[in-house]
Amino acid sequence: MKVKGKVCVVTGAAGGIGEAIARRYAREGAKGVVVADRDAGRLEAVAKAINGVAVACDVGKEADVRHLIAEAERHYGPVDVFFSNAGIGRGGHEDASDQDWADSWAIHVMAHVYAARALVPGMLERKSGYLLNTASAAGLLASMGSAPYGVTKHAGVALAEHLAIQYGDRGIVVSVLCPQAVDTDMLRMAGATAASVDGVINTDAVAQTVIEAMDAETFLILPHPEVKEYMARKLDRDRWLRGMRRLRDKTGEGQRKKG
Repeated sequence: MKVKGKVCVVTGAAGGIGEAIARRYAREGAKGVVVADRDAGRLEAVAKAINGVAVACDVGKEADVRHLIAEAERHYGPVDVFFSNAGIGRGGHEDASDQDWADSWAIHVMAHVYAARALVPGMLERKSGYLLNTASAAGLLASMGSAPYGVTKHAGVALAEHLAIQYGDRGIVVSVLCPQAVDTDMLRMAGATAASVDGVINTDAVAQTVIEAMDAETFLILPHPEVKEYMARKLDRDRWLRGMRRLRDKTGEGQRKKG
């Protein structure tokens, strides 16, 4: 799908990947770009820069997602592209707080569910639409420093697969974005992680990969091509798990003190 002439919504757009994609959609000639985030102040600046519309939104709440879509339709008409991109980084293993688990689930999984619930009926009727969800390479491989992050990102990939199976031959294109380390505030706050092993790319590079993948209507979007090889290695799970434990020991990421 070409973005030119399309109505696009981008969540998590006050910075990072979301902002870069919103700016790129505008440059590609989108009919209208609606940006959403909880950071309303920064969001307004992004919207102004691309002549778009800003909508304050907590994507973990279904009412907020429906309001966002309603505002997009009010300004521009039916939504053609919904980039469900908002994310959070919470550390910890199985002992992470219930709130961290709940927040991660709401933002990394249910936000995509809420968008699909609201948009799929109309897209099916029009026989056209694009659902693009951000997961992470952690959703294909692992996140050693955060169980809530890795587990919910895996669920996000599984949801995208389900949507693609159900609607991919009925006019709705589904893609899932799975980068490793990207130069964003989230990465800077986390510091050096195993995800940086293949280098840190900038958000404009991610946006370029997304545009190319959307043109080709590719399901799995991998800004770091090495991830495909790592996925192949994971087929031998026992060997892969041994390798991941070695990487854990080498980086010290998420490692608990013994004794």
